[in-house]
Amino acid sequence: MCGIAGIVDLNTQTSVSETLLKKMSDIIQHRGPDDEGQWMSDNRKCGLCFRRLSIIDLSPAGHQPMITPDGRYTIVFNGEVYNHARLRPDLESKGYNYRSRTDTETILYGYKEYGVDFLHTMIGMWDLAIWDSEKNELFCARDRIGVKPLYYTYQDGRFIFGSEIKSILEHPAISREMNYGEMTNYLAFSMTSERSTLFEGIHKLPAGHYLRLRSDGTLSIHRYWSPLQAGTEYTTMSEPEIIDEIMRLLRQAVKDRMMSDVPFGVFLSGGVDSSTNVALMAELMDRPIDTFSVGFKELEKYNEMEYARKVASIFKTNHHEILIDHNDALPVLEDLVWHEDEPNGDPVCIPLYFLSKLTREAGTTVIQVGEGSDEQFVGYPWMVREYKFFRSYWHYFTAMPQFLRSSIYSLAKPILSKRGQFLALDYIRRGTEGDELYWGGAVDMPPTILSHILGDKIKGFGNEVNSMVKRLHNDAVSKQKNPNDYIQRMAFYELSHRLPELLLMRVDKMTMAHSLEARVPFLDSRLVEFTMTIPPNKKLPNFDITKHLLKKAVEPILPNEIIYRKKQGFAAPMAEWLRDPWHKAVHSIIMDSPLVKNSILDSGMVKRMMEQHKAGTKNYGKSIYSLMNLALWYKRFIN
Repeated sequence: MCGIAGIVDLNTQTSVSETLLKKMSDIIQHRGPDDEGQWMSDNRKCGLCFRRLSIIDLSPAGHQPMITPDGRYTIVFNGEVYNHARLRPDLESKGYNYRSRTDTETILYGYKEYGVDFLHTMIGMWDLAIWDSEKNELFCARDRIGVKPLYYTYQDGRFIFGSEIKSILEHPAISREMNYGEMTNYLAFSMTSERSTLFEGIHKLPAGHYLRLRSDGTLSIHRYWSPLQAGTEYTTMSEPEIIDEIMRLLRQAVKDRMMSDVPFGVFLSGGVDSSTNVALMAELMDRPIDTFSVGFKELEKYNEMEYARKVASIFKTNHHEILIDHNDALPVLEDLVWHEDEPNGDPVCIPLYFLSKLTREAGTTVIQVGEGSDEQFVGYPWMVREYKFFRSYWHYFTAMPQFLRSSIYSLAKPILSKRGQFLALDYIRRGTEGDELYWGGAVDMPPTILSHILGDKIKGFGNEVNSMVKRLHNDAVSKQKNPNDYIQRMAFYELSHRLPELLLMRVDKMTMAHSLEARVPFLDSRLVEFTMTIPPNKKLPNFDITKHLLKKAVEPILPNEIIYRKKQGFAAPMAEWLRDPWHKAVHSIIMDSPLVKNSILDSGMVKRMMEQHKAGTKNYGKSIYSLMNLALWYKRFIN
């Protein structure tokens, strides 16, 4: 795991500076403290830089940027290709002589031999860039699922990219301006879209995409992989056969991700996902697994330590724990914002930050995490709720004449707004205005509340948040063999937005803040491709048990008290902290921010939300956390 950045300068009057490349590299030193490198093309039109966290082949042979012997191709690569050793013999048979044991060298030769098609053979996670000195062309790619981020900007003939936005901001030509359209996406979904960022002019390369920048300045972006391929048929397997295939694929995914020349372990919550990681790793290891858990000192209801300890005891792991409270968390909030690049509205970033710190200090460099299971196996309660709603009330409401739906919305709006029931009101709005029902599992401030919280200067941006929702739903429907399969569509939506841009983003940024590599077995693309073919009646045969298939699959390796306990989820006690110990400090952070003082946010609405939360009449903990994070980000990066 590493950090990469680079510049292609097509202006005739300017060229790439080695000093600037060094600055772009140094600011992401946390992503790779073991080595660094900068490289410039002979014509000084392309410069690449790299920070290395040594995982495979710890020798100097793994140094980057890495160049083919003929000097034509130069690569910087962040991530892991787990099957690189299986790909290597084919390339060696074609005459490529390896100088290292790294996956980087396999990508470099694979691209030279097969071009973009080599991406389809790679199993892993990555963001990468390859410069072709013969064509003066840059190629960049992000992994299928989006485990690793890649940001870029293309302004005034300069293409600048990096694993983190802060590398791009080191370029003196880049101005720091807020992207108000993405600000409303952030407030609505706790994250920006899959295409852009909170910085005006700075974009994300979406998961499963690659780009080319040609010598004539033409920039093109293409999708090479999707969670659902057009016209994909359902599997005809029986339930027992599906369960066997799930376990086969999971075992392979875990085995592949144990490739490492440094110590590795597991984040263990005691839930079914992290416990499955432990159980499957235990099958393959002849020493105790290192497991790591985090909890809260004063709020036991948020802790899962009891279950994590049970799993650690069953598999005899070398278990580590850390307990934190509001006094530990408050001082690191500004550090979190700096590492996040753009605010992440998920409070889980806080315990994840401390858990990553504990893990690295214990001497572990690689960690397995459990993200990605709920999206594939209908593990979230809200997915079941939305599916039931879609099949009942939503169907009847959207079948009503437009005038009747509009009348109901007009009657409900003043009543629900006065009560602060903005999310309930937004469901009626969606049905009335022809929007999609499912907006994902991170909806915080939909248009019905944005119309109150946005200041007069930008109020119109609140109407733009549904454009991304429509785009993702349309993308799913265009690929579905059965567009009425709403479970499949919800999974596609989550895999396309919330998972890569919120959950995986928080994992990447918080682990790499401590030079720790996180691997995600449940998001092996082979498993994702298979689970997307499972019919809805097999994924959710009844509404009582979430993750039905996965739970049945792991019954032979985990006790029922772990598998079938009530889902708790990894959470942080924002409601309590913001109601009492943090209230004064957070009130000052938000209300004194230029966001409020310059009427970007409506001061009256923000103040009212904080007062109602303090009094306990409403729970706005999540929303206030998002606003606080936004204010801290604005102070650090913009103001």
